[in-house]
Amino acid sequence: MSTTTSPHRPGFPIVNALGALDNPNAAPEAAAQLQQTSAELVIDARALAEAKASGLSAVNITLGYTLGDLPPYRHTLRELDVWDEIIAARPESLLKVLRADDIRRAHAEGRVGVVYGFQNAVAVGENHAGIGERVELFARRGVRVVQLTYNQANHLGDGSMAPENRGLTELGRETVSALNDHRLMVDLSHSGERTCLEAARVSRQPVSINHTGCRALADLPRNKTDEELRLVADRGGFVGVYFMPFLTLSGHARAADVVEHIVHAVDVCGEDAVGIGTDGPVTAVDDLDAYRARLADHVAERARAGVGAAGERSDTLPFVEDLRGVDQFRTLIRMLEERGYGEERIAKIMGGNFLAYADRVWAG
Repeated sequence: MSTTTSPHRPGFPIVNALGALDNPNAAPEAAAQLQQTSAELVIDARALAEAKASGLSAVNITLGYTLGDLPPYRHTLRELDVWDEIIAARPESLLKVLRADDIRRAHAEGRVGVVYGFQNAVAVGENHAGIGERVELFARRGVRVVQLTYNQANHLGDGSMAPENRGLTELGRETVSALNDHRLMVDLSHSGERTCLEAARVSRQPVSINHTGCRALADLPRNKTDEELRLVADRGGFVGVYFMPFLTLSGHARAADVVEHIVHAVDVCGEDAVGIGTDGPVTAVDDLDAYRARLADHVAERARAGVGAAGERSDTLPFVEDLRGVDQFRTLIRMLEERGYGEERIAKIMGGNFLAYADRVWAG
């Protein structure tokens, strides 16, 4: 099968339903000099060149409030400003995505489309009357994906690590309705099982799980049950498989595990609903030994803050070691070919299914 029309770009769009554009090797102090987010991500020349060289056509990046002590609404507005500045300063490399056709345009022009997304929806606030206004503002500012919860519970619903598994709250249902009104994707990654199932049922638009694994293969809370996967797919939604340690109980996931989770998801959801959401950047960590030395502190900090997930340990890398860097997508394509997948199915998984889902939700 011929997968490329150039040394870098395949003939079909590659869309990462949840990822990043930063260079994890850059010094954090460089962030202030490069108009970066408060998370100190460095989107530099290397990161952009490697993203384009990987064949990436578009990526849903995380901005706004996710966790911590920052004021959610004001912090989110600030990060929207920052990302607008980042994209405006790099028109030769980046394109802000508002419609699915913007992803197609980015692919055709050799740029990377940037989808604005949240990984926690607390910035919508707790005022019944104000939720619709804030969602409308976020939509006007270009947000296109809103994940309801992170790992912990919030005032909208329970995350995957909330032991009560209580499902959506009244405010959560109102938020889903407001997101539907403004045709924003309702992302149920990180959500608890009941929250996911209830949101999929009450949403008037198809919903997504942009980065997850299959709990049937690795019984961890961050992975989704077959019931969740099937319901989302049956209602016209999208499921993205991540490149994360939760794909195995050992926490040491390999590229072959990513393939197995994709195959299982396709078996459950059908080939028209499954894609990828790596949960990481294209640019790889250069010094893994130094990274491992820092990892224990990072994992411990997340645990203390109550935002860690079962399966996070000091010896588990938050990426798949043999599926990273510039060749990660080409490697996955080759492995899917070896599994017997044809060009049409691979094109759907690598980006076509997200594009079709975006057409269904963002149109109108």
